This record gives sequence, structure tokens and C-alpha cells, in this order.
Amino acid sequence: MQKNLLSIKNLCASAGGRRILNGVDLDIYAGEVHVLMGPNGAGKSTLANIVMGDPRYKTESGEILFEGENITEEKPDARARRGLFLSFQTAEEIPGITVENFMRAAKAAYTGEEIKLTAMRRELQAKMRELEIEPSYASRYLNVGFSGGEKKKNEILQMEILNPKLAILDETDSGLDIDAVKIISKSIRNYRNGNNAVLIITHITRILQNLPVDYVHIMADGRIVKTADASLIDTINREGFASIVGNAG
Repeated sequence: MQKNLLSIKNLCASAGGRRILNGVDLDIYAGEVHVLMGPNGAGKSTLANIVMGDPRYKTESGEILFEGENITEEKPDARARRGLFLSFQTAEEIPGITVENFMRAAKAAYTGEEIKLTAMRRELQAKMRELEIEPSYASRYLNVGFSGGEKKKNEILQMEILNPKLAILDETDSGLDIDAVKIISKSIRNYRNGNNAVLIITHITRILQNLPVDYVHIMADGRIVKTADASLIDTINREGFASIVGNAG
């Protein structure tokens, strides 16, 4: 039997006094790849941030369960240690901390174990080669001076190094050229196994072409209005979101 990693039940949330999520229900099991799509302002990124415990948002009702435990009130670092990972739309630049040191500290915090420098360096270099990241970037400050594509690859590098139980990838393919999308898509495919899961938030479908997508969810007005298998991607490419959202309403 597949293990239920994430279960969101009737989640309602707001920011600055404005309601954004209006009763979201979602279940993600180990081994699955889910895709969340929808028009701008639907609440997709908000949902990702709330799952990670972003304090800018207020959960008004509902609950978030991870591996059967209620994490609705947990802080972001506690959720990350459980195995939740979020790749941000816009990665922060952190002067003074190199990519290598950041990765080593993050992995130690996640695993609770001491991370040997030599082993970390070897693993990091191997993953960077796979993602076609220039090796010298390991000694550069995190995301400082990186292009948009380099920042996106660095987010995926973090996913590979940490190997979380659930990876939420928010617009990871945004602004990337075709070659970069293929590299990242391959990395996601290699990461995914029977013990973890992926939730991809995207507006476009290029990154999905070579991925084994199990479920596609369409979000509008702060709720999931339709869920189907991967064939829904073809419908979106042909007709856009308008017909789907209109029929659901």
C-alpha cells in the first residue's frame, strides 16, 4: 500500500486580511508526481508557501498532515526536517555563505548528522556535473550574481543533495531555455522513486513532457476545481484554462 505523505483537508488561508485559499483538499502519496496548474492569482504559490509554514499567511481553518501527523502549526524549519522541500520562484541571494557551505549546513540540519567535508564535496561536484553547473559555483556566495537559470538549477541542486520526502517545485521551469528545462526535467525524473513524491507548480508544460505525471490539478479562486490524469495536460495545451475553470464553476 502506498504511503500518504501529504494530506490537505479543507484548507482556508488569508494574507493581509484577504482570503486566498477557499477550502483546498489534496492528497499526495509516495511514488507520485502531481502537477498544479491554473490561471495567475489562483493561489498555487500561496498553497506551496502555506504547506511550508510561511508566516506571512494565516491558516483560518482546515489542516495539513504530513505522514499522518498534523503540522498545521509547525514552523518552517520543523517541516523541512520532516522532509518537506520547496523550490522558490525567486531564490534569495545570501552574501557571505558559499553554495558548498550552505548545502553542507542544510544537509546536517535535515539529517541531524555530521556531514564530512570530503564526502560532501564529492557528492556536490557529482550533482553539479549532472545539472551542468560550473564547478566554481560551489565556492561562490549563494545565488549572488547568478542568472535566473543558474538560480533555478541551484534550487534543484539543493533538492538532490537533501533528497527530501516531498519536493514542491514552484515555477522551477519559468524563464529557462529548452536545454535547461530538459536538464531539470531529467533531474526530477531521477529523484523521484517509490518512497518520495513531487508536486510541480507550473504555467507551461515543457517540463512535464518527459515526466511520469500521475495527477494534474487545476486551481482557480483559491480551490482545486478539477483533478485528472496526465491527459488533462493535452486539454490545457489545446484549450487553455478558461474552458476548464468555466465548466468547473
